[in-house]
Amino acid sequence: MAPRNQHPVLSTRALNRATLDRQLLLRRVPRSELPIVGAVEHVVGLQAQNVKPPYYALAARLADFDPQELSEPMASRKVARLVTMRSTIHTHSAADCLALRPLVQSGGPDRELNAFRKGLQGVDLGHLAALSRELVEAQPRTMKQLREALLARWPGADAASLAVAARCLLPLVQTTPRGLWGGSGQVTLTTAEHWFGRPAGPTATPEALVLRYLAAFGPASIRDMQTWSGLTRMREVFERLRPQLSLFQDEKGVELFDLPDAPRPDAQVSAPPRFLPEFDNLLLSHADRGRVVAKDEHRGLTWRGNRSYPTLLVDGFLAGIWQLTESAQRATLLVQPFGTLTRGQRTEVAEEGERMLTAMSTATSHDVRFGHFLD
Repeated sequence: MAPRNQHPVLSTRALNRATLDRQLLLRRVPRSELPIVGAVEHVVGLQAQNVKPPYYALAARLADFDPQELSEPMASRKVARLVTMRSTIHTHSAADCLALRPLVQSGGPDRELNAFRKGLQGVDLGHLAALSRELVEAQPRTMKQLREALLARWPGADAASLAVAARCLLPLVQTTPRGLWGGSGQVTLTTAEHWFGRPAGPTATPEALVLRYLAAFGPASIRDMQTWSGLTRMREVFERLRPQLSLFQDEKGVELFDLPDAPRPDAQVSAPPRFLPEFDNLLLSHADRGRVVAKDEHRGLTWRGNRSYPTLLVDGFLAGIWQLTESAQRATLLVQPFGTLTRGQRTEVAEEGERMLTAMSTATSHDVRFGHFLD
């Protein structure tokens, strides 16, 4: 922690506005300014534990978004889904799939693998990786198919551990039709190199990753970047970059780094309501989430067990959760605010909800309601 008054202080609200701007959430960006693949790269990937969240994430960020605009590059192998930061599934561009995964390997996949080593006694991991690559490049495999094939080679090992090890050791992308808008299908896996038809590399450098993180999530601390990436021991990287970065501190005196020419809007600039999907990186990419979750009583309200709920931003900050029920005839968006919204805020939220339904639902009628779906 830096001593107070060493650097200019950025208020929580100023950090909020800066991060929203980097995350394309202060205004929707026209495609003429930022194509779909460019948008995916700008935010350094979209959380994709489930199929729909990346689509809703872009609907909140891009003007006149149509889900097919992401589905098409996924079908044509310009973007794909694979495990990267924090050992979670992200949608990335082809270039980032190939360049980022080796760099963040130690920050997620390697840690996950360590939890399964007890079930891998007597297994040569180098051999396992080579055999797994041969299997999934011969044809995409489900995790069940991969388990069974590997268990035939190592019958004394734990079957689940074998398949997890393959996913951790190799950059395995989820092949389509999984992940396509309106599509369906089991998760089948092959290597990123095989899917994109080109070798991996060059691997992104830690310095380049820090700069991209700041461009998408800054201003930020070293701990913030480590929380987002899962990487550790990043202080030396930041120190090497220090001469070319701008330095600030938050209201607690924590040192923050930023790109000198990155946007830092006035703290009083307006922030329109936004509906974000579950697991949106805006809420997961800082050690101190106070720049988005301003009220202590709101912490933890977006989770129940291991489930995350889609979230609502009002005035730039977490203000509620939502759920969508759909049929061919009607799409109903139920909004559960955490507190009382003003009449003006309710109107703006309803208008934003209608805008989202128009973009994302094919139902013939839309309904935006305020109420409770959780006790």
